[in-house]
Amino acid sequence: MAELCSIALLLYSVNVANAKRGARFRPEYPRIVPIPPSTPPLRLPRSEWLERERAHQDRADAATRGRRERAGSGRTHPVDDFLFTYYPFRPGLLRRWHPGANVVLENAAHEERASWKWYLPDGDDVSVDVAAFHTRNERSIRFIVGLLTRTAQRAGNFGCFGLHEWAMVYRQGEHRHESPLRLSQGDTDAVVESHRISCTHFDAFRFFTPAAVDLNAEQAHPVLPSRENQPVLEQPGCLHAGMDVYKWAIKLGPLIPGDLLLDCFDLARDIRELDMQASPYDLADWGTVPVAIETPAGKAEYVRRQRGFTERSNELRARVVAAVTPGRAAESVPGLR
Repeated sequence: MAELCSIALLLYSVNVANAKRGARFRPEYPRIVPIPPSTPPLRLPRSEWLERERAHQDRADAATRGRRERAGSGRTHPVDDFLFTYYPFRPGLLRRWHPGANVVLENAAHEERASWKWYLPDGDDVSVDVAAFHTRNERSIRFIVGLLTRTAQRAGNFGCFGLHEWAMVYRQGEHRHESPLRLSQGDTDAVVESHRISCTHFDAFRFFTPAAVDLNAEQAHPVLPSRENQPVLEQPGCLHAGMDVYKWAIKLGPLIPGDLLLDCFDLARDIRELDMQASPYDLADWGTVPVAIETPAGKAEYVRRQRGFTERSNELRARVVAAVTPGRAAESVPGLR
């Protein structure tokens, strides 16, 4: 895995200009998405790819069982259901197995998948139409591959302690989640005020209360997190950036092999658990044991697990990049200027 990570990270070089507070940041990406060259594809006999498909479906069903059983009940799990409400992807999308790029499924031309979007029949066989997918989704692929690569190359920030969730309820009478706070509102606010708020992820920062925004603004970031400067600020220690690897993988559709997609989902689920354990909410009714980041022991536990997630997310970033550009030699591609 380390070798794969090295290969994937060598694919792209990064030269990021230091932005000044308030400046409008406009990222520039490579104009051409590299389409994999004609390398001998992996040919999967019908019996083998059918077995892989069945195994994938069983694994996906196990991962989404709770969500599917709760559908229609009106009750939402604060940890598990987040991956289906925050990310707009239904369980059925996880269940659909793709072999990935440069793989031929033998004797699949008479199966339903032969008519799926981005699939190309060839006689009795079927494979992903990589060239068509790249052509149609060129800009998205450039953004995703560039973001994942640059994020993995940065040092992680292990001093945030998950305080983004606390900043979302700071000095706020009404909260985003139904569950009560572990501490009183006053004590919760005091935790925020006694810590350094250093959120780098826009999709967490955008939910900060108005009073908490200014606390993050006083930190070392040259700009406040925004969608435009996401490629500059994203770093691998961020729990939300780690969960987002799942989002980017699923957006790359049939280029991502099924096992890789489910590995990304599993990581997102594990990260979300810590995210809520370290939050200010009391989730005892859901069997969630808090990680009290307001204490030294809680901080140590949070950082220990955060470092593990950073390693896992960087491994998955490398695998996603490699899946999009299979068979390519390591080379330098322009990044941000």
